Parts: sequence; C-alpha cells; structure tokens
Amino acid sequence: MSSGPGHIELERALNSIRVGRRHRADLGDVDGLAASIERDGLLQPITIDPEGSLVCGLRRLAAMRKLGWKTANVWVRSGMSDRLGQLLAEQDDNAQHKPLTQTEAATLYRELKTVMAEDAARRQEASRFTAKTDRGGPDGGANLAPPQNPAGKARAQAAQMVTGRNSYTTLERVNHLQDLAADLEQPAGVRSAAVAELERIDAGAGVISAFQRVGAEQSLAELDRLAADPAVPAAAREDARAEADRLRAGQSATRAAELERLAVDALARVRAASAKKPRTRSAPAAGGREPRTLRAFLLTWDDLDQWWEHYDPADVGPALTDEQWERFAATVAGTVAFAEAAEAARRLPEQRTA
Repeated sequence: MSSGPGHIELERALNSIRVGRRHRADLGDVDGLAASIERDGLLQPITIDPEGSLVCGLRRLAAMRKLGWKTANVWVRSGMSDRLGQLLAEQDDNAQHKPLTQTEAATLYRELKTVMAEDAARRQEASRFTAKTDRGGPDGGANLAPPQNPAGKARAQAAQMVTGRNSYTTLERVNHLQDLAADLEQPAGVRSAAVAELERIDAGAGVISAFQRVGAEQSLAELDRLAADPAVPAAAREDARAEADRLRAGQSATRAAELERLAVDALARVRAASAKKPRTRSAPAAGGREPRTLRAFLLTWDDLDQWWEHYDPADVGPALTDEQWERFAATVAGTVAFAEAAEAARRLPEQRTA
C-alpha cells in the first residue's frame, strides 16, 4: 500500500468495485483500450471512494475486466460528498478517452455545478461551525482553510472539469435548450425546436446559432399567443399575426442572430401596442443611427462572447487593409468609451444613496 496527496493506493478485487449511474451510455473502443493496457500496463489506476464505489476510470475498469483481471491497484480517495465523487467518474482522462457529446457534457456540467455548490455550502457551514466552537488556540478559526469549492465559482469549476476551460456560457445555453425541450408548459413548437436543435448540436452544429433560433421560436410562439388572445386589442392581434407571418416567410433565409433580433423587436412592438402605449420614437443616436433595444444590445454581446479565442492576432493583424484596421480600431475605441460611460452611469445610484 502507498499513499499520495488526497488518496492511498492499494490492491482491490475488481468484482468488488461498484459502478453507479453514469451520464455516458457508450464506452467507445474498449477493445482498443484493453489492448493498450495489455501492452503497456495500467498507466494510471482507477479511483474509488472508501466504500468501494467507482470515482473515475470506468473505461479502464471495463477494459481490465475484459482482459480477465481479477485484481488491480486502485486509488482510494476520501474527503468529498458521495454524489460529487460519483460525478467525477465522468472525468476519465485516458489517452483513448471517448469525448462526451455536447449534450452529454452539458448534462454532466449541470449536475456537477449543482453538487459542487451544495458541497461548497456544506463545507462553508462546517467551517463556520468549527470557527465558532474551536477555542483551542490563540488563532481560533483563522487557521481553517476556506471551502474548496466556493459556491460562486461552481459554474466555472464545473465547466473546467467537463471541458478543460473555465467558460461555461456554451454549457449554460445547452442546458437552457434542454430545459425548454423538457418543459411541458412550453408551446409545442418551442419544445420541438429545442429537441431538433439539440440533435443538430450533437451532430456538430453550433450552439450559439441553435440558441438563437430557439429564441426566435419563443418570440414567434408568443406572437401567435397574442394573435389568438381575445383580451388583446384587435389592432394588436392583427399586428401580431402580421409580424409572425412576415418572420416565418423569411425564416429559412435569415441568419440566426438576425432572426432572433427581428423576432424580439417584433414582439416588443406588438406588446407595446397591446398595452396601448403610445409609439414614440427615440431621438437618433450620434451619427444619425436609430437606437436599438436593450435586448438587441444583449444579443449582440452574446454573439461576441469570447470572440478573441477564435482568432489568431498574428494572422489578423497583417491580413487587414488599412481601412479595415482603422474601422476595427475605431470600433474598439468606441466600445471602450461606451463602457466607461456605462460604468459611470452604474455608479450614479450608489453616489445618490451614499
């Protein structure tokens, strides 16, 4: 038996290891992995908890059983909640690991995020209790380590565990589509659109465009509802019907981001009419351009989320013409100036109440 940080290593009978529920249904090429283990040996032991439940290494365990192994060295790890330990089984880092699909990854991320937040709350409560009751030394509770998984970081930590990156936006979008697909209170068109987009995502389609198309479908469903609602003024009902027809007529030829923006703006116009609010036009912004809605602003920045990770500055810099570079630099400068003005506006309520 040997020990290391956070675990001990010992020999264990493979038939005594319990495998609980897993998000992965297909283990991939277990034969190839078994051949690799038979040729090179087990390069990294599987991990179990003190009760003998598998923590990580499901494919390695299946391969060893396929080879007829009766026992193998395992790592025994403690100090985590039972459910968190079970979820870590999805993090099999073998070289022949079969990647999770986007929807499998999002499902795992959702549960990891929830369990890690619960684990953080449990640790935080335990540390507060110990800090209040520990009077054995001059420092009291100050020597206690903070919780390993602060609740506010659960999303980033779960995303890091599932994808290797801290960015969780894509996973959250897939989770939202999964929620819509399973929500029986959603209109049938929204549910079926969400199901279809999840299938497209697993087939390799982009998540952002899928999210935007379903967002547009939600706005269309609300327009349909307003068009059929007798409590809505007749003019607004007619507007809702006309807006929905117009959007559907161009739906297949319109980019997802533009379709969602058009649908959101159309719904906003109809809602304003149904509430009998006067249709006042805002003054044009600087440069004579018409101002857009706050929702359109949010959609624009959703579309730009982490955009810089998709381009190489060494390629972009030399490739742009002088005019293109000036336009890019002006956009950056305008964005910085806008951000500074918006941040100053955010501080105004604080200054008034100070």
